[in-house]
Amino acid sequence: MNKPNQTIKTPVVFFIFNRPVITAKTFDIIRKQRPSELFIVADGPREGNSEDILKCSEVRNIVEKINWPCMVQRNYSNINLGLKKRISSGLDWVFSNVDRAIILEDDVAPSDSFFHFCEVLLEDFKNDRKIVSITGNNFQDGLIRNHGSYYFSKYSHVWGWATWKRAWDLYEEDIQFWPEWSSSEEWKIHTPDKVERKFWDKIFSDVAIGKINSTWDYSWTASIWRQGGLTITPNVNLVKNIGFGKDASHTKNIKSKYSNMETQKLSRIIHMNEEVTQNIVADKYTFDNHYGGAKLRFPIVILFHIYKFSLSFIRKYYK
Repeated sequence: MNKPNQTIKTPVVFFIFNRPVITAKTFDIIRKQRPSELFIVADGPREGNSEDILKCSEVRNIVEKINWPCMVQRNYSNINLGLKKRISSGLDWVFSNVDRAIILEDDVAPSDSFFHFCEVLLEDFKNDRKIVSITGNNFQDGLIRNHGSYYFSKYSHVWGWATWKRAWDLYEEDIQFWPEWSSSEEWKIHTPDKVERKFWDKIFSDVAIGKINSTWDYSWTASIWRQGGLTITPNVNLVKNIGFGKDASHTKNIKSKYSNMETQKLSRIIHMNEEVTQNIVADKYTFDNHYGGAKLRFPIVILFHIYKFSLSFIRKYYK
C-alpha cells in the first residue's frame, strides 16, 4: 500500500470550478499522495455572475499551494464552458500529454486505497483493449461479486476514476453514431434487457439531439459501450462524493444515500485468473438499484400478475 509520503507516479487530473470548501478538502487528499505529475483543469466564471468571479479566483488560489516536488500543468478557461465541454476539452488536453491518468473532480474524496488501486491496474491492464477504465465506485450495497478485489462491469462510474489515452480516444461527444447503432442488432445484443434498453434509448437519443447537453458521461458511456468496453470495479467502495447540495450541477439531493458514502480500504489487490468478461449479475443489480430499474419494472410485474390472475379466473369459471 502507498504510505502517506510516497509519491504517486501516475499523473493525477484535478477538475475545479467555484466551490472552495470542497476543493480544499479534495486537494488536501491529493497533497497527501504527493503525485509527481498534476494536471489542474479549471472552468471559468459564468457570464454576469460576480460571485463566480470571486469563488473561481479563490479556488485557483487553493490549488497553488503545492509543497512537494511535482510537475504541474494548468489549463484554466477564462470563460464558462460548462461541465460537458470543460471535462471533454480538459481530458483531450491531458491525453495529448500523457498516456494514462487518475481523474478527480472537486467533489470527489477518494481513500488512500483508490490511488494504489488505480495505479496498479492502469499498468496491469494497459494493453487489454477490453478494459477502458477503472472506477473507485462500488454501488453493490455490500455484495461481493467474486473472490478477487474487483470485477468487470459495463458501467463506468466516474466519481473518481482512471483511464488511458487509448480509451479516451473512443470518446465521441455528440454520439453521432447513435441513430444507426440504436437500430442495430449489435445494440440489442449489448443490452438484452428490454427495460434497461428502453431506459438508455431515451437518454442516448436525448444526448444525440442535444436535449441533454449539460453532462459528458452519457456520451462516454455510449462511446465505450459501442466498442464493448468494460470497467474495472472494486468490490468495496473507494470513493465518496462530498459535493451533494444546492451548489452541485446534478447531485443536489443532500439526503441521497450516495452522498458521503462510506469508503473502505483494500489492504492488497487480489487478481482473478479468469476471462475478462462482464459480471452480468452485478450490472443488473446496478441498473435495478442505482439507476432505478427496479421501479421501472414494477408496473410490468403488476401487469403480469394481473394477467395471470385473469387467465386463471377465466379458465376456472368459463370451462
